[in-house]
Amino acid sequence: MNKRATFSIISLGCPKNTVDSEILKGGLVNSDFIYTDNLEEAKVIIINTCGFIETAREESIDTILDAIMLKKRGNVKKVFVMGCMSQRYSEELKREFPEVDGIYGVESQSAIVKELLGKSNKFCDVERIRSMITPEHYAYLKIAEGCDNACSFCSIPLMRGKQKSRTIKSIIEESIYLHNKGVKELILIAQDLTRYGTDLPTKITLVDVLEELLSLNLFHWVRIMYSNPDFWMSKLNDLFCKYPNLCPYIDIPVQHASDKILKLMNRGKNCNEIRKILKSIRSDVQNVALRTSVMVGFPSETEDDFNELLDFVEEVKFERLGVFIYSEEEGTSAEKLENNVPEEEKEQRKDIVMAIQYDISGEFAMSKIGEQIEVLIERKDNFGYIGRTVWDAPEIDCFVRVRSEKDIEIGEFYKVKIDSVEGLDLVGKVR
Repeated sequence: MNKRATFSIISLGCPKNTVDSEILKGGLVNSDFIYTDNLEEAKVIIINTCGFIETAREESIDTILDAIMLKKRGNVKKVFVMGCMSQRYSEELKREFPEVDGIYGVESQSAIVKELLGKSNKFCDVERIRSMITPEHYAYLKIAEGCDNACSFCSIPLMRGKQKSRTIKSIIEESIYLHNKGVKELILIAQDLTRYGTDLPTKITLVDVLEELLSLNLFHWVRIMYSNPDFWMSKLNDLFCKYPNLCPYIDIPVQHASDKILKLMNRGKNCNEIRKILKSIRSDVQNVALRTSVMVGFPSETEDDFNELLDFVEEVKFERLGVFIYSEEEGTSAEKLENNVPEEEKEQRKDIVMAIQYDISGEFAMSKIGEQIEVLIERKDNFGYIGRTVWDAPEIDCFVRVRSEKDIEIGEFYKVKIDSVEGLDLVGKVR
């Protein structure tokens, strides 16, 4: 294909997919292809799929169908599919979508570039040619691929494979690269961030990575996400006090609070052990915001089990919380369990959890009225500016509506006096 051809990438699912898409984008741009956000202008469309749960697979399939339709209209010449869903269901996708020009799995960036170039291609230094899809002021940094956990409900190890931690050297090199690109907020991610290093020959941990990274003082904010409580280390608590640029925001998915359900999920810690970890974080980390995710409707979840979860949510008062409805995943050990919670009941339980959480998050928001808070400005709309606090990750959490009597810069930090709340979002004015 003409090296000056235009291409577009549709990245679905989690930030780990975003990083993979950015690496592919960088590889193609480095090979003289031209990136466009406008699908109507693209000669090549690449869809990075998500296969985590049924709704994600449905979105991936709908996106593939949309791309095929554009191809049939004539402007798009090639459609490629990559990522988690195609890693696991490649043969099925080939049968269902013969119009797709190539089905690839995870970590297939080099293969796609080679296919488009028509010759051998090698990413010698992947991180150094990565091209951002996120806004310029923040970036994700994936410190490990795959997962060694065996949560009974989760199909990620079937798609992403065993954990493969990167070396600290490569992580620091990419961090410096992103700093030089103008990134102000670095977000560390992995399937299980807290398990980082357990697969490496030399014993290192997430604490070691953070110590080396934070000591360089490259970023205004450093945020950590996807921290499994089974592997949380108390030494991590100390880093939040030692390094002010480590965001007091901890994403720590607990999944449930019933010991019976946690055991069936094959989680490592029981509810009381999780409670102790969260209490120690609250005690040690000043002004921390805890984010978690929970699952409702897991096989054999009774009313009593569900009430244990509700009591736990009300007790801990997570500042941020998301709810997944259990869906049976082919190949997981939970697939063998009887999926005996009716779908309507699952939806009702999700609604109940979210109603409780809305009040908790609302109380947290109201507590900020009158405070002067640092806000990262993300964008401008018809009513003013939109930003985030240190307690909010991109795309999944709340935001701040910011008024200013003068123009302010996107991607910069400002002190904002909070004077009201809209829903769960803060409202304030630049001081």
